[in-house]
Amino acid sequence: MIADCHAIPVRVIQDPGLSQQLCLVGSTLRAPHGCHAQYMANMGSIASLVMAVIISSGGDDERTGRGAISSSMKLWGLVVCHHTSPRCIPFPLRYACEFLMQAFGLQLNMELQLAHQLSEKHILRTQTLLCDMLLRDSPAGIITQSPSVMDLVKCDGAALYYRGKYYPLGVTPTESQIKDIIEWLTVCHGDSTGLSTDSLADAGYLGAVALGDAVCGMAVAYITPSDYLFWFRSHTAKEIKWGGAKHHPEDKDDGQRMHPRSSFKAFLEVVKSRSLSWENAEMDAIHSLQLILRDSFRDAAEGTSNSKAIVNGQRQLGELELRGINELSSVAREMVRLIETATVPIFAVDTDGCINGWNAKIAELTGLSVEEAMGKSLVNDLIFKECDDIVEKLLSRALRGEEDKNVEIKLKTFGSEQSKGAIFVIVNACSSRDYTQNIVGVCFVGQDVTGQKVVMDKFINIQGDYKAIVHNPNPLLPPIFASDENTSCSEWNTAMEKLTGWSREEVVGKFLIGEVFGNCCRLKGPDALTKFMVVIHNAIEGHDSEKFPFSFFDKNGKYVQALLTANTRSKMDGKSIGAFCFLQIASAEIQQAFEIQRQQEKKCYARMKELAYICQEIKNPLSGIRFTNSLLQMTDLNDDQRQFLETSSACEKQMSKIVKDASLKSIEDGSLVLEKSEFSLGDVMNAVVSQTMSLLRERDLQLIRDIPDEIKDASAYGDQFRIQQVLADFLLSMAQSAPSENGWVEIQVRPNVKQNYDGTDTELFIFRLAACSFSIIICLKYFFVSSRNMCC
Repeated sequence: MIADCHAIPVRVIQDPGLSQQLCLVGSTLRAPHGCHAQYMANMGSIASLVMAVIISSGGDDERTGRGAISSSMKLWGLVVCHHTSPRCIPFPLRYACEFLMQAFGLQLNMELQLAHQLSEKHILRTQTLLCDMLLRDSPAGIITQSPSVMDLVKCDGAALYYRGKYYPLGVTPTESQIKDIIEWLTVCHGDSTGLSTDSLADAGYLGAVALGDAVCGMAVAYITPSDYLFWFRSHTAKEIKWGGAKHHPEDKDDGQRMHPRSSFKAFLEVVKSRSLSWENAEMDAIHSLQLILRDSFRDAAEGTSNSKAIVNGQRQLGELELRGINELSSVAREMVRLIETATVPIFAVDTDGCINGWNAKIAELTGLSVEEAMGKSLVNDLIFKECDDIVEKLLSRALRGEEDKNVEIKLKTFGSEQSKGAIFVIVNACSSRDYTQNIVGVCFVGQDVTGQKVVMDKFINIQGDYKAIVHNPNPLLPPIFASDENTSCSEWNTAMEKLTGWSREEVVGKFLIGEVFGNCCRLKGPDALTKFMVVIHNAIEGHDSEKFPFSFFDKNGKYVQALLTANTRSKMDGKSIGAFCFLQIASAEIQQAFEIQRQQEKKCYARMKELAYICQEIKNPLSGIRFTNSLLQMTDLNDDQRQFLETSSACEKQMSKIVKDASLKSIEDGSLVLEKSEFSLGDVMNAVVSQTMSLLRERDLQLIRDIPDEIKDASAYGDQFRIQQVLADFLLSMAQSAPSENGWVEIQVRPNVKQNYDGTDTELFIFRLAACSFSIIICLKYFFVSSRNMCC
């Protein structure tokens, strides 16, 4: 997906610890190549989405199992969507498009297979007609009559060079050119039986330039050293159909901008002088016709190259029969050798069920030599009793001509192999016939599955244990589900059925992403589905996830909250085959604790709202006090009045700072903001005393202030209002704790000068708070007065 071709891509830096180079081929969000982005901008296509159409390559691997399918797939084409403005397609929509492409690829693959079968039928039908033509007419008839060799395979021209004569059909080289090609074949490819190429130039033929675009690809079959059959194809460009806008005469390239038509012409230059490749089915058809023609041209020695009948009478027929007998004898000897040396167990019995064939492999497996096995009864001597009925039925049906396949029998072992126990063999029973087609015995072709049988028995036992554990209704077992490599649900235990309300039969086989969790068990939204999909795909790729918060609605609409743990499912060789997922659900006690915690959080939140309300309401009168103080400062005041005003202002600012401290974030962080400035210690002491005077008068306590005048006039640098708050709290505590009768509270401040290593002096202020019953000494190290200046 290219959301914006003008966007600057983000560089990906590979971790030096990775052993292999990073490959982004499978990444949907990888950046396009610079020239591709420029090409899109030239066409006015700013955003694009490209989806691949994947089909089967037609190999044998696609029938070997599900895991081998990926190695036999190939790219058939692309579906490209363009947008003239930047656009990002969300993942769920891209995932749906990918599913549509997979469905389209499956449908297309079926259509292509059907077309391939029809093509093979057409080739066989054409071969039959050509063979009939050869038997009734001269060899040139396959060129001059209909159907011709051009109907056998798709081509633009064909030619037969027979006994020095040239028979062209369609687009072909001239006779002189064909002779030059034959000479080149004789020199460069004389030791082969034919040649096929999609480019004569690339194959090394020097005269390819003279042939031009008309003849680029060629397939040739050598009939005899002097007779050849040719097929020709033109260059590929004529097969390409352009579906874009028509080229306007005024649209020209400007050196930096390449028009789509010009780019297409550049592509045609690349594919010029190259034809479509010859398919395997076409080459098989050509080879089959080559063999037929070789047998038909054997009459050259009798000089009957132009005769109407290819088969020449009884003498030639006798020679063919004699040659056929020799060939049959040779084939029989070869078959016996192949059976004796085969790597699979093969044995045979006569109509009485006695052994009359025993190859080396079955002798190796059972420990019974060929000489010892001959004449023994298969049912009575060589198999276990539990297999008697199976083997007797197998023999009976085969002797009647009814052949069975994939039947398991259990053979005894002898001699050195006896300690290994039984041998398990999967056999196909084939009826043995004589030359009159009468059944004279049964041949068994088998496959040793002893190892697989032992492993399968262990697997069945383990599978039974696995099912007993996973599907146990015991409430101690967690909800478990699993997926294969395609994210399809492959496991859904009893606990999951109880938790979700969906049975195992209803979900197994469905996609976990979108179907099971999405349609059956609804999630909160696309973001939750995307996060779940990332967890599942990470587990499939080998990256486990633990305690991932996962919530969904069950079948009855109840909201379920759980913690998801996803682990990789691997085969014995370590290859990932899916993901195994566990859900951790809180017990009733834990859920009750969670509920209590949530209620407490609600109460705390309500209190915080109340606190915020109180603070907000206090700020309004404080603003009024601050404004009044500012008005009073502009009036004519004596020294005492000015001191009272400064004390009132200090208390107001202290109160404003306390209101600001009521922030929930500051309380949780445990941090307070210090606002430092220069202030007078005398002002601090006045503010502290003023905050306690009401309580002192109420309790009839005497306040003793022992503060030297030089300290009252001293200045310091720091947070004045924090110091006021701390000292006022301590002094109020003393006033509340002192006895009322004849009680007193004392505040004492003493300086203490300390000399530093650098020659400067530090002045330490010691605050002593005392009452008639006890005292508190507070050493405040916030204020330092050096010999030259004052700082905190």
